[in-house]
Amino acid sequence: MAKLLVVDDEADLEILIRQKFRKKIREKVYSFVFARDGNEALALLKEQDDIDVILTDINMPGMDGLTLLTKLPEANPVIKAVMVSAYGDMDNIRTAMNRGAFDFVFKPVNFDDLDTTIEKTLQHVDQLKDTLRAIKENNILKMYVDEHVLNFMTHQEFEKSLTDNETIEGSVVFLDICGFTAITEHAGADSVVKMLNTLFDVIVKEMINQQGHIDKFMGDAVMAVFRGDYHVDRAIDAALAARDRIAGMPPVDLAGDEFRPMVSIGVNSGEMISGNIGSASLKRLDYTVIGDTVNVAQRLQGAAKPGQILVAEHVYQQAKQSFSFNELGAVSLKNKAKPVLIYEVIE
Repeated sequence: MAKLLVVDDEADLEILIRQKFRKKIREKVYSFVFARDGNEALALLKEQDDIDVILTDINMPGMDGLTLLTKLPEANPVIKAVMVSAYGDMDNIRTAMNRGAFDFVFKPVNFDDLDTTIEKTLQHVDQLKDTLRAIKENNILKMYVDEHVLNFMTHQEFEKSLTDNETIEGSVVFLDICGFTAITEHAGADSVVKMLNTLFDVIVKEMINQQGHIDKFMGDAVMAVFRGDYHVDRAIDAALAARDRIAGMPPVDLAGDEFRPMVSIGVNSGEMISGNIGSASLKRLDYTVIGDTVNVAQRLQGAAKPGQILVAEHVYQQAKQSFSFNELGAVSLKNKAKPVLIYEVIE
């Protein structure tokens, strides 16, 4: 759960924050603490060392937001601040950025924009924490371990990781770019790769926006895995967003042919085996998920038409309160003894 400190002397903002983010507060995605000025904020930072992001106004009685920015490196070198202020003139923006502000959001606050900014800032903070942790662990190891022992430990850790497997519960999304294979037969390699990477980038962003993990790219297809709370809902939300983003892209001229990108998608949920699959001799691993849940997701994608998102009946039962579906009937899927009742996700 991410912890955010809101620094603002306007009591109404605290009420709005609690109202607008009530779902994420309830689901323990975000938690908020509040301060009236920079002095209160610094006191809170001393008491609570788990704050990730600060949302601060500029003009406040006591210590203002710009002064607070100069104090943050000493209080917490990892924490990042987003300015939330009606004083959006260029002088204030430049001063804030020069003093280390990560971003700037204007009042009156667009809360969708603020939510996106918070997510982006939290990702940056997480990257900083991971980097610092890796540096710290590496430096400690080098201080106490001989180089030959270190190399041996690295090899041992690799060998151990080959058997470090587990059974998980989650959702899998398979997305295939329809008609792309035919284009590759006569379009130039540079054009094909550039276009495919552009489409993948759009898809990946929507998967990540719902806390999905990109498991692998397979030709012109993407496989993403979702774990944790509401993984079914997040997987379907990501699939809908990716489909709509791709469908909204303008047609592309490839070798004289107009290519209008669309995706077909399969979503499935259940138990999967998660582990490292690879070659010990080559020291190449692919950390992935396997099992019937994954296979069915891929089969559903194969049965989907351009623009369709297909799910099995048990996924429909889990998600029918949150999304609308059309029943399409039972179909035969490869390696399944009995026909599978499938549903299409609709807006």
